[in-house]
Amino acid sequence: MTDTTSSGNLGTDEQRRTSVTKRGGGAPATRGKTTIADGVVEKIAGLAARDVTGVHAMGSGLSRTFGAVRDRVPGGGGAKANATRGVKAEVGEVQTALDLEIVIEYGVSIAEVAGDVRENVIAAVERMTGLEVVEVNIAVSDVKLPDEEDEEPESRLQ
Repeated sequence: MTDTTSSGNLGTDEQRRTSVTKRGGGAPATRGKTTIADGVVEKIAGLAARDVTGVHAMGSGLSRTFGAVRDRVPGGGGAKANATRGVKAEVGEVQTALDLEIVIEYGVSIAEVAGDVRENVIAAVERMTGLEVVEVNIAVSDVKLPDEEDEEPESRLQ
C-alpha cells in the first residue's frame, strides 16, 4: 500500500526559490529606471552617420574649423567633441529625436546618402539604447569637391 498524503512541507531549496520569486515583485530587468544622456545618443548617431559611404564630414564648415583647432589644444575635447560634431539629440524617457548636419562627397546622390544615414542612425540608436527614434532630420551643409583640401587650419608650430 502506498501513502498518497502530503505533509505540506516544502523542501528547503524549494522554499528559497519560492520566496525569492515572491519578494522582488517582477523580473529583475524591470526593477529600476535607466536614463540615457543626450551626449550618449549623439555619439552613437554621429559614429553611425560617419559609417555611411558618401558622408565626408559632420557639422558645418565653421564647427569643423573650431573642432580642428580644439583637437590641437591639449584637453580641448578631442575625440568626444569630434564624435558629436554636427549632431543634436533630444532624449525623452522612451523616445529620441535627432538633428544631423553633414557634408557629402561630390557626385553622390544626396537623397540616397540621406536615406542611408537615416537608416544607419536609427538602427544603431534603437539597438544600443532601446529608445524609439521618432525622427532624424538631416541638413546637408556642404559638398566636398574632389580638388578641395580639408578645412583644417595650419599649425603655427613646426
